[in-house]
Order: sequence, then structure tokens, then C-alpha cells
Amino acid sequence: MTVLYKANMVRGAEWATFFAERAPHLPFRLWPDIGDPADIRYLVAWVPPDDIATTFPNLELVFSVGAGVDQFDATKVPAHIPLVRMLEPGIAETMVEYVTMAVLALHRDLLHFIDQQKQQLWREIRIKPAKRRRVGIMGLGQLGQAVLERLKAFGFPLLGWNRSPRDIEGVTCYAGPDTLPDFLAQSDILVCLLPLTDETRGILNADLFARLPHGASLVNVGRGPHLVEADFLAALDSGALSGAVLDVADPEPLTEGHPFWSHPRILLTPHNASMTTPDTAVDYVLDVIDRHRRGEELPGRVDRSRGY
Repeated sequence: MTVLYKANMVRGAEWATFFAERAPHLPFRLWPDIGDPADIRYLVAWVPPDDIATTFPNLELVFSVGAGVDQFDATKVPAHIPLVRMLEPGIAETMVEYVTMAVLALHRDLLHFIDQQKQQLWREIRIKPAKRRRVGIMGLGQLGQAVLERLKAFGFPLLGWNRSPRDIEGVTCYAGPDTLPDFLAQSDILVCLLPLTDETRGILNADLFARLPHGASLVNVGRGPHLVEADFLAALDSGALSGAVLDVADPEPLTEGHPFWSHPRILLTPHNASMTTPDTAVDYVLDVIDRHRRGEELPGRVDRSRGY
């Protein structure tokens, strides 16, 4: 009954320490030291190895070390093996910090001030009250709801859009594609927290930007392929978008000379808006394993028909 970890090896060493402390009865191995493949029951991975079914004939659960599973080729994970997203609290806490930082940076014109500093310009920009800056969150799962809860403290009018209906106190919620135009028309700062699926790939495109208030801004902490780069750059150049904070790109890392690196209206970070915390992640994995052994419903289980 062995757990195999295949992701960041530095953090993997921390996982090994916590497993030894909290589940000494459960053997834990770090890729590529897999031991006997027949002993592997639980796989924790960012990108799983090829031929899972034949390599690990007794595999029972596959965990993603991240909140998303779009990096997985789900067709390689046999249908009878549950695929589980990481829902440990460290991911939500760090995502809330990042999105709050990004929203406040855009709200208080930080990108303009950074550009002015480079030009040695001392020029004030009139402050707009938070109550007049509407923030729209696309994706109302665990992360989206946590972000909205934190943003309430600043007094922004808050909106949320989701594939299925949500009811969140203090947030005007929209559901389904038919309501997307109304949601966008009221979003001065748009935050993308959507999972990457066939339906959401390329959703941040020219049509979407045209439906936002002129001069709106964007935070993308979803995935790089959500964004149509040519449409995005055109929207920035025309003033349809006034700025953006991007934590994701396609490809990652960006190629040398890519326009995102030097664009004065883009703040770029290297896909570290949120990060799995080994301490709490180990507790989450152990809890899911226990639930699985008892035949209970598994938190974070991926609905393969939806892709998340």
C-alpha cells in the first residue's frame, strides 16, 4: 500500500518527512525510486508517468498536486481509478493573497506608476473609490469563493460568473453562457479563475474584451490557453483594456523576446499565484485515502465529463 510522489522533488522531500511523521505505516516513495510497481496504490503527481495502467497494476487513486487537472491526459488514467484535485487550504490561502494583490494593484493604478517611475515622471492619478470599482470573478469554485470573501472587506461591488448557479451573500451571481454579456458589462476588473476545458479554452478573446467597460483590466490566474494573445495585445493597444496581471502563459516559460516581457501595461509572474503547501497537503491526501478505504464520497474527485 505505497504512496508514490512525482512532482517537485524539493517539496517532495518535505512530503516524505510529513508522511513519516503522520502515517509511518504507509510507505512513501519519491519518483523515480518506485520500488515494486505492484505495491503502488496511490499516485500524487503534477504530470503522471506514461502507461499508468500497465506500470501500476494495483493503483487505486491518482492525486493532482495542483488545484487543476488540465495538465493530465485523463484518457491515460483508467476510468475506474478516481482522479482527485488538490483542495488543501494552502492553495486557497495563497491564491487569495495573490488575487487581492493584483486587484488592488490595478485598482490603485500601480502599473501606471511603475511605468512612470521608469520614465522618471512624477504625476498623480486621481484615486477612484473602491465602491465605484466593480470586480467580476469568473469561476466560483473553492478558489473563487475564497477570493470574493476576502475582497468584500475593501468595499468593491462584487460579481461572479459560473457555469452552474451559485448563491453567495454580497455577490451578484450569474450562471451560464447567456448571462455572460451582462456580467462582463459590469466588470471593471475581471479575474479569470476558470478551469481549463474545451469550453473555456480561448474564452479571453476579442469578443469578451469588447463586452467589458472600456478601460477595464484583467487578472488571469487560470491557465495560459484561456487567453488569445493577439486579441489581448490588441485590446491593450486600443485602450479597451488598461492593464493586466498575468500569472499564467502559453507556453511556460515564455519565449525570449515575447511581448509580454516588456509591455508597460502587463505585470507578469511565473505561475506562482498559489502553491500547494506540503504540510496541509499531506493531511488532505491522508484524509482522502481514509475516505476511499471506507467507501465514502471523495472531496475533489474530478468529473471527467466536465474536465474538473
